[in-house]
Amino acid sequence: MLLCSALAGCASATSSATAGGSAASSAAATSSAAASSPAAAVGCASVNQATSVTVHRTMHLVEPTRMGALSMTQHNAALVRALFSQFCSAVGHAATATGAVHCPADFEISYAGTFYDGSRALAKFVYSASGCQTVSITADGKTQFTMVFGPASAAAPTLRADMAAVLGVPMSMLAPPQSQVNAGGPNKPLR
Repeated sequence: MLLCSALAGCASATSSATAGGSAASSAAATSSAAASSPAAAVGCASVNQATSVTVHRTMHLVEPTRMGALSMTQHNAALVRALFSQFCSAVGHAATATGAVHCPADFEISYAGTFYDGSRALAKFVYSASGCQTVSITADGKTQFTMVFGPASAAAPTLRADMAAVLGVPMSMLAPPQSQVNAGGPNKPLR
């Protein structure tokens, strides 16, 4: 049941059956097929196979953050799988906006990378960490995307912490702190 939930959550499996019994047998067939050939799984269906992740930080606006480029590979499977799972949870509960979305300042800091099982690529991701946070996962030529607010944020509560753990940095280093607000007005010093 957990495997089926993980597959359905990331939309990696679909069922064309319309009757309840057909859907159940289709889910059972999907589950048994996944269990008999785990090496064939990719995307969110392969979270528990991930053994490493490569991550590259890119910035399109250098000031005022002064953060340099970053490129690293994490081999701690527990950290890798935790991050992969959070990304899948977020895109599996994609947020939908019905009106304008007001975002904090976007310093265009994003992290892109690939999850691997040994040397086999499982999925690629892009995580935009500043402004309105976004996550996209691409596997088998299919991309899933969400802004990380509302249901996506609730489904992936440790996404930022897991990304920081994979990178080996404090969460405050993922994206710059928000700009200071001068509560005293324009002619008062910043606090």
